Amino acid sequence: MDFETIPLKDLHFPPVIDWWPLAIGWQGLIIIIFIFCCYLLHKMYLRWNENKARRIAIVELKALKIKFENNKDPAFLIKQLSELLRRTMLAYVDRKEVAGLTGTEWLEFLDRGLEEKYFTLGIGQLIESLPYKNLDKHDKDIDIENLIDIVLKRLKTPIQGGIS
Repeated sequence: MDFETIPLKDLHFPPVIDWWPLAIGWQGLIIIIFIFCCYLLHKMYLRWNENKARRIAIVELKALKIKFENNKDPAFLIKQLSELLRRTMLAYVDRKEVAGLTGTEWLEFLDRGLEEKYFTLGIGQLIESLPYKNLDKHDKDIDIENLIDIVLKRLKTPIQGGIS
């Protein structure tokens, strides 16, 4: 038998399956991923917006530090730090909870969430008492850098029981 004389026809393959339009399962998966990404972006925006007061307060703290380096007035700086802390905490916690706090209660509130009692037992006590009295020679030797660091730590650390 002569194989070259056999009448063979060319093979015809089916057309290649196109990738578009996608199957319904892939379309559903893309929609789910898109919705999830939108949800994540929304959560990130809310988180960023919640921390707006914190970011503004940190910028104000840096400006106060620069202002102190220029005029070297610790009484003015401590008064401004006290006001900054009060305004920032009012932005994070319900006004009823924080607006009426004074003295030890205010310092205990400021210590919430911190690893140490910087305000009730440490140099942070000056935030409560020093703005309302005249500085004498002894009070001029305050460790301002440490106080600014503690206030910065308070601003950066979320309040327990408030907005984090």
